[in-house]
Amino acid sequence: MQRGYKAWCERFSADTRRELDLPSTAPLSARQLARHLGIRVWTPDDVPGLQPEARAVLLRNDGTPSCWSAVTLIVGEKTLVILNSSHSPARQASDLMHELAHRIRNHEPEEMSISAEGLMLLRAYDKEQEEEADWLAGVLLLPRDALVHIRRQGLSDEEVTAEYGVSKRMYTYRVSMTGVNRQFR
Repeated sequence: MQRGYKAWCERFSADTRRELDLPSTAPLSARQLARHLGIRVWTPDDVPGLQPEARAVLLRNDGTPSCWSAVTLIVGEKTLVILNSSHSPARQASDLMHELAHRIRNHEPEEMSISAEGLMLLRAYDKEQEEEADWLAGVLLLPRDALVHIRRQGLSDEEVTAEYGVSKRMYTYRVSMTGVNRQFR
């Protein structure tokens, strides 16, 4: 990541919350941000004409790396994100925020290809773009201001995950990576 990128993410998160009339420490729903950005969000159940067999394949969640999380489709100025609704709500929020981060950063896929069946355009971003999207998604879900607020309030992990709609893993990662753990020792 480029120098200053993490600070930019924190500023962007604060600015976005301000635009939405949210305090800097408030939870930001990924779906709320998608609406704000004019990006539609679907699950396989929203896809018109999807056959039950195809739906079953798409919603298979066997935990393997081949199990898809989200796909972003862009046609002209319109963007649609389709989420795997078999994942937990916290996972869906993280996946959606990650896809939104790619759009916010105007990332262009490094590789685009048609699946072997000729059915879907697959997009792949380079490592740096994926790292940028991961970081921005985490900051949008749990900015440093919110993490400090959470620690000062003495919220339990369960309260944080419920209020912010994130997984315990995401919360633990953000607290560790931002230095908030060290700050409150």
